[in-house]
Amino acid sequence: MIKSVKDLKVYQMAYQLAMEIFEITKKFPKEETYSLTDQMRRSSRSVAINIREGYAKKKCEQVFIRHLNDSLGSSEETRGWLDFAKDCMYITKDEHKKLDDGYDEVNTMLYRLMNNWKNYSDIRLLSSVI
Repeated sequence: MIKSVKDLKVYQMAYQLAMEIFEITKKFPKEETYSLTDQMRRSSRSVAINIREGYAKKKCEQVFIRHLNDSLGSSEETRGWLDFAKDCMYITKDEHKKLDDGYDEVNTMLYRLMNNWKNYSDIRLLSSVI
């Protein structure tokens, strides 16, 4: 049963990925502190936070879906920053693949939730979808 946003698998995964980004960016060069490091941390956190904010406003379907769409955009932004981090050799190909695959899975869950939201009359049913 979904009692809070923390019970949503998509939120849990987005939060965990943001924490992994935080840890991995600790080893980035100092000259990237206010550019790539900051951008990656901000966009990755935005994925989870937009899910959370949308969930808080779930009674208004359009607002909820707008926040999920913003979360999707932040996920894709993070994936772009991951590409830069890999190509600048700040992360390995394996680290990149693991994180990129994670965001791909989050995106799939977000798309599913946005496209099927009208089919869920009870928030408890969400646990089977996301």
